[in-house]
Amino acid sequence: MAVKPLAERLRPTNIDNYIGQKHLIGKNAVLRKSIESGHIPSMILWGPPGVGKTTLANIISKQQNRVFYNLSAINSGVKDVREIIEKAKQTQYFNNPSPILFIDEIHRFSKSQQDSLLGAVEQGIFILIGATTENPSFEIISPLLSRCQVYILQPLNANDLKFLLNTALEKDIELKSKKINIKEDNAILRYSGGDARKLLNILELVINSYKTDKITITDKKVTAILQDNITTYDKQGEMHYDTISAFIKSIRGSDPNAAIYWLARMLEGGEDIKFIARRLIILAAEDIGLANPNALLMANTCFDSIIKIGMPEGRIILSECVIYLATSSKSNSAYLAINDAIAEVKQSGNLSIPLNLRNAPTKLMKDLGYGKDYKYSHSYNDNFTEQNFLPKDIKNRRFYEPQNNLQEDSIKKRLIKWWKNSYKY
Repeated sequence: MAVKPLAERLRPTNIDNYIGQKHLIGKNAVLRKSIESGHIPSMILWGPPGVGKTTLANIISKQQNRVFYNLSAINSGVKDVREIIEKAKQTQYFNNPSPILFIDEIHRFSKSQQDSLLGAVEQGIFILIGATTENPSFEIISPLLSRCQVYILQPLNANDLKFLLNTALEKDIELKSKKINIKEDNAILRYSGGDARKLLNILELVINSYKTDKITITDKKVTAILQDNITTYDKQGEMHYDTISAFIKSIRGSDPNAAIYWLARMLEGGEDIKFIARRLIILAAEDIGLANPNALLMANTCFDSIIKIGMPEGRIILSECVIYLATSSKSNSAYLAINDAIAEVKQSGNLSIPLNLRNAPTKLMKDLGYGKDYKYSHSYNDNFTEQNFLPKDIKNRRFYEPQNNLQEDSIKKRLIKWWKNSYKY
């Protein structure tokens, strides 16, 4: 009989053995209370790979003694959902608790497929638990999302990962038969990236590379083995976050060749093209910004186009957009400006709005000075006249700093012309 992978052998079967997500299943945490009370809502579990979404769904079904149906959105459709609805209806006559339908990668369900879940969720025919690595606000239809609680799962921290390593060595029957010494764990923790499954896959890969039962694990050994076996531990896009990071940094660094290479890696690995396009929209605003405002238009057009076209032709649209963004001038001034402004708001609180800027729809408000002395910009030359728009306490505060590029050079000249006192260089 084939031996199960280490990650599967160590999959916890009850909530007390579940590692991580203390904000959800720790003592007195919201999801733990629901599990212990038996009142389980339909839910979306949102988080990166390997943080325990599937495991948590299984634990909930076992602790509640509920029938568990499991679908993958990659290879299931409306027909499969309808079959489960009929099976679930049959159990209602015996006063059984509602079964659980777990849908992995629910973001891959189309709108019509998600629509097919609505009635059953609303009627309580089954409890839906959907797992996704994507933001539910973008990927789950509003009617379904409104009927589900969204729980965010975080990557495992270093302590969680170390505990998991020790648990594997102490409890797994296969590993206990060997003499394993983890002399250094920095590399294995770093490469796992907060992903429990990846951590255990790497551990198993390293251990299996030895021809003896006496094993010493070092950072150098882990790095060497992973470089030689990159595809072995990266099945089905487990380096999702590492690859998108390399992709974004290549565009930010204005290297179109590297950017196209990482794009190809993601496409060949089956990455969701909508995920790639959404990241391009964010990058266009964050890293190119006012240096080339057309970048945001290009990224938005790219997103709309790939939804209409799909793959494989969508790769051409993505390629064009990626090259355009990589070769564009760069500025993160808008990104820095909003971060600085938010920091100011958090520090200074709700400062008083100047009276001249306040709305004055009633006589009382006008009598109190609301809107008094406000100057209508369009009544002045160049559609501008200097006046204060910030709260008095921070009236000279400057959040936006134009950067050195052709587009923002012209912005800087206008600001200096308008705001002589505020924009002195």
